[in-house]
Amino acid sequence: MKKEEIIGAIETAVQERGCFIVDVTVSAANDVEIVIEKEEGTVDWDDCAAIDAVVHAAFDQDAEDYSLTVSSAGLDRPLKVLRQFEKAIGSQVDVKFKGGRRLVATLTAATEESVTLKFTALEAVEGKKKKEKVEHEETYARTEINAVTPYIDFK
Repeated sequence: MKKEEIIGAIETAVQERGCFIVDVTVSAANDVEIVIEKEEGTVDWDDCAAIDAVVHAAFDQDAEDYSLTVSSAGLDRPLKVLRQFEKAIGSQVDVKFKGGRRLVATLTAATEESVTLKFTALEAVEGKKKKEKVEHEETYARTEINAVTPYIDFK
C-alpha cells in the first residue's frame, strides 16, 4: 500500500466528518496508521470507525495483507500540520527548540514557516534590584523547533 493511495481513498470521508488528515504512515510490514483531527471539537470513536470502513472498502485485506490503526492526534503528540497549529491559536503550547531550550507559551499565530508565541519571562530591569516579569511576543521559524505540543497543566 502507498501513502498517496490511502490519502486519496480517505480524503473525502475525512472531510465529510469535519476532520482533516494529520499523518498517514505505512511501514515496510504494511502496518498502516492514519491520524486525524477534527476541525471543531474532538475526534470520537465513530470518526475512526468510519475512516476504518472506508479503507477496508477501498483495499482488499486478503489481496494485500495490512494492519490498520485509525486514531486522533491526541494531546501528547506534537502538532504537525498547519491546520493543527491554526486550531491551537490562543492555547498554551509546550515548545521544544533545537538545542534543548524549552518554552511554555501561548500560540498567537502560525504559518507553514513560523509560529508566534506570547510568553512572560523574569528579567533584570535597569534600575531595579529584583527581576520583573516582562511580556514577549516573538516569532520563530519552524525550522528552529523540534516539537510543539499542547501544554497540559495538571495543577
